[in-house]
Order: sequence, then structure tokens, then C-alpha cells
Amino acid sequence: MSKADVIFVDMCRDIIDNGYSSVGQKVRPVWEDGTPAHTIKQFGVVNRYDLSEEFPALTLRPTAIKSATDELLWIWQKKSNNIKDLNSHIWDEWADENGSIGKAYGYQLGIKYDFAQGKMDQVDNVIWQLKNQPYSRRILTNIFNFSDLKDMGLEPCAYSMTFNVTGDRLNGILNQRSQDVLAANNWNVVQYSILLMMIAQVTGYKAGELVHMIADAHIYDRHVPIIEEMLTRPQYPAPKVHLNPDVKDFYDFTVDDVIVEDYQKNPQIKNIPIAV
Repeated sequence: MSKADVIFVDMCRDIIDNGYSSVGQKVRPVWEDGTPAHTIKQFGVVNRYDLSEEFPALTLRPTAIKSATDELLWIWQKKSNNIKDLNSHIWDEWADENGSIGKAYGYQLGIKYDFAQGKMDQVDNVIWQLKNQPYSRRILTNIFNFSDLKDMGLEPCAYSMTFNVTGDRLNGILNQRSQDVLAANNWNVVQYSILLMMIAQVTGYKAGELVHMIADAHIYDRHVPIIEEMLTRPQYPAPKVHLNPDVKDFYDFTVDDVIVEDYQKNPQIKNIPIAV
């Protein structure tokens, strides 16, 4: 069985059985019909995935690995804030009439700063440091820019990635302030696993451990029955996922360079209600 399935089941079971409900509290999100979207949450969830052992994709339901990669590249490689550069519609409701999500996500990664090695953006700085001073403890990105929050279509949920070299392994910590567990958990895990694999390959390392830290891991009230059914499903071995080994420059990666094999999974869950 996939270790990602085991982690997901344990996390969801703990949230549902032992979590804190927001019922009775004033909450910001609402359902499409205007009803307050309440959640059950756990604070400070930490999940660890060793990419040297297996790729952490769920088999309880499929994760669209290629689509997740496309969004990841839209943010980290294209550094775009316009949905016209994205091959899916997952950001449509946060975009303006021109397709912009404001000064959010990719926009922040594309801002150039004066680093010690010259003027460059956060992604280029990470790659430069991993190649030139890999044992630095300052190799990270942060897109939660307080001065620009008012100009963002959505304040970043996954906001910081820290990279750390141990021997020949590149490890990473993904910090996330908030997560809709059903809609986004494995999507984010898959994305940042792919990112870690890509950055490791172009800087000369093996992908090691991804640590996912979630401040507020929550399950929406209308998602609880869906997750309860998911947790009863059979679990299969993790798929094999690897990258085109010929790619040596991060900016040359495409979705087609992510090879997915032997992905056995349960049926997709469709029409998941999304709170906004």
C-alpha cells in the first residue's frame, strides 16, 4: 500500500475524531448557497514523506499528477500570476477580468531582490545557493509578502519552502498556513515532491525527505461523509514517478518530463463542494 494513503488515513481519522469544530464560531468561508462553511481542524499537523522510498501519491482516489505539475511550474518556473498561462481552471474564481490573481504566488517568486551574489529572484537564489553553498541554512523561499496582501486574489496557503542538504540528499520543508484536506492535501504533497525532485536533479542531489507542516489542517462539514467513505477504500502500492534525466536546467522542465507508471487507484470523487 502507498505510505501516503496510510498518512492520509491517520491524519483524517485524527481530525474527525479528535479535532476542534468551528460550529458556533463566526467563519469567513461560505458554501455556494451562502451557508457558513464550518470545519473540523487539527493545529500543527506534520507529515513526512521519504521520496527515496516511494512517490507519495494517494491511491484512495487519484491525484492528477500532471495537472498538479502544471500548476507547480506555473508558479515556480513561469512565475506567472495570470490564469491564461495555466492549463486548468482551478484558479478561475480568484482571477479578475484580465485573468490576473494579483500580486500572488508566481508574482512573488518573480520579484528580484539584491542577494549577496547579485540581483535575482527567490527561485534563482535557491538554485544558486544549492550549487555554490549547499550547507547554508538560509536556502528558502517565502511568498507571504505582507505589503502585497491587499493586492492578492488569494493570500498564499502554501507560503514557504525551505531546502536543506544532508550528504547527497536534498530535503525540503513545506510550510502551509491552511489546508482543505480533502480538496488540496495530496495535490500539494505531489506538487512539492515534484519540485523537490526537479531542484535536486538540476543541482546534483538525490531527492530526500519532504516534510509538510500545516498550521490549520481542516475538513469541511460537507466533506466529512466523503472522507469517511474514502477511508474505507482499498489501498494500492504507490505509483512509480520519475523525471526525464536529460533535463539539467530547471527552466527546461515540462509536464511531459514527469513520467508516471503503474498508478493503480480507486475511482475519482467528483463534484467536491468548495467553500469560498
